Amino acid sequence: MLDASRMSELDAFLVELNAVSAEAILPLFRATAGDQALENKGGARGWDPVTAADRGAEAALRKRIAARYPDHGVIGEEYGDDRPDAELVWVIDPIDGTRAFVAGLPVWTTLIGLRHAGRPVLGSIGQPYIGEIFIGHAGGARVIRGDTSAPLRVRPCASLSSATIATTDGAIYLDETEQRAWGELRGSAQNARLGCDAYAYAMVAAGWIDLVVESNLKAWDIDAAIPVVEGAGGLVTTWRGEPVGAHGGQVAIAGDRRCLDEALALLSRAAK
Repeated sequence: MLDASRMSELDAFLVELNAVSAEAILPLFRATAGDQALENKGGARGWDPVTAADRGAEAALRKRIAARYPDHGVIGEEYGDDRPDAELVWVIDPIDGTRAFVAGLPVWTTLIGLRHAGRPVLGSIGQPYIGEIFIGHAGGARVIRGDTSAPLRVRPCASLSSATIATTDGAIYLDETEQRAWGELRGSAQNARLGCDAYAYAMVAAGWIDLVVESNLKAWDIDAAIPVVEGAGGLVTTWRGEPVGAHGGQVAIAGDRRCLDEALALLSRAAK
């Protein structure tokens, strides 16, 4: 376990890392396509955009981590793994929601997580255009806006019938069986939203969304969110209700165990 003093140091560094990523990304948000250097890295698999902001932010983050903590490892979406078996490993998605980014929509986020001995222990969901950093660890979760900081807490939700739920895009990220499960969830829920990527995870921690379900997640899509949601009193599991593994997969994020259990009864039919 990391002691309180060490965690405080790493928490402060995480705030610094968010400033580093914001400096690299914000000049390119809503910039011209030429400035963004938009490319498709999906190839035959389909459209999977990446921009100069994705690459530049991750490069800047890796440089700052290496300068401060040369013994730490890094796992990142754009530049792969560097000592992924180190005791402390940073897991980075410089822009989660690149489709939103290139559409000019401010629901993309920067995800920065820290694993200790293979387990996510500290994380942030940052949206610098709006000016928010959601941070969490075992000691709690908070949102930073400018010079102010406020605690985060999930809200109670007794059943799906009163829940606001979300997924990013079922047509892209869910297979046919998963789409049927999502359809059942959506039919049971009070309100459903699409296209918010990891910003929806932050809204669970903040008490505005009750349940988010996703599939085909990679480590960098979810590691940073786990300490934020759990620090706010929420839950993060697989569609089977098990702990999320080191490689992502099918994930359910909820603020209330009662709502989660009802959702898992539906999701388990499509669980892999």
